[in-house]
Amino acid sequence: MQVKEENTYGKDMLTLLEWEKEEILDILTLALDMKTNPADYSHALSGKILGMIFDKPSTRTRVSFEAGMLQLGGQAIVMNSKELQIGRGEPIKDTAKVLDEYIDAIMIRTFSHKSVEELASYAKIPIINGLTDEHHPCQALADLLTIFEIKDQFDGVKLAYIGDGNNVCHSLLLACAKVGLDITCATPENYAVNREILALSQQLAEKSGSKIIQTTDAKSATNEADFIYTDVWTSMGQEEESKRRLHAFLEKYQVNETLVRYAKPNYHFLHCLPAHRGEEVTSEVIDDAEHSLIYQQAGNRLHVQKALLLTILKGSTSR
Repeated sequence: MQVKEENTYGKDMLTLLEWEKEEILDILTLALDMKTNPADYSHALSGKILGMIFDKPSTRTRVSFEAGMLQLGGQAIVMNSKELQIGRGEPIKDTAKVLDEYIDAIMIRTFSHKSVEELASYAKIPIINGLTDEHHPCQALADLLTIFEIKDQFDGVKLAYIGDGNNVCHSLLLACAKVGLDITCATPENYAVNREILALSQQLAEKSGSKIIQTTDAKSATNEADFIYTDVWTSMGQEEESKRRLHAFLEKYQVNETLVRYAKPNYHFLHCLPAHRGEEVTSEVIDDAEHSLIYQQAGNRLHVQKALLLTILKGSTSR
């Protein structure tokens, strides 16, 4: 994995669009070293404080960021937006400028991506997008790390994403386009990925040499795939659409034993979790120890986020 030094100190992580290929590879390289040699970084962020704002429930994002800060010698403060004045109507501008005075970075997990952009526009400290309705960049970094651990490269590797063209899919598209990883997204016609994000990804792919394909055919997408990825069909905030989405997806877009036969025999299965077994994926596939990487993938959230935190708070080479 060839990288070059970049000045990413203090940089926001709103989407992967703003991060260059070399910067992403730097994070992955650092994450691998931190995963292998955690003791070398145990005091790397001593005295630093991460504020975490949550509008949505969280398991992996909350625990991995909080544990990551503790493992690096820093601290994390968990803030439910309903317990903050922002939940009572305080302008984002005021919240951003006040938190500037107290902490060193903010991770926010919320609905509107525009809210995260507004927070970043007013805050002097770096802002990390822990998930919005449009993007999930930290998950995509963990996905890249997992794929690289298995293949030791991105060139010539094919990822098939099957299901809803949601925030996870959007960040995957940008991630793959940045590093040169081929991806085919198979979604129902009315649940395709955002057209603008797809177009941007395809433009980036021309530079990196990867192939970005959108289709409605799950079988063709899965054909000869090295990795098959899916996510829930109904994301947080879409619960009222659950029955309609189940009807639209179940027949052709469930990752099951029939669909995975189109992939390479040594394929691997990915899922960002939480999973709804029997809906987007069957238990036979997700719990197949030979092919499923879901827990390694979830574990890698910790390592890429530690690398990201160190990169933006002290510089990528600091220990």
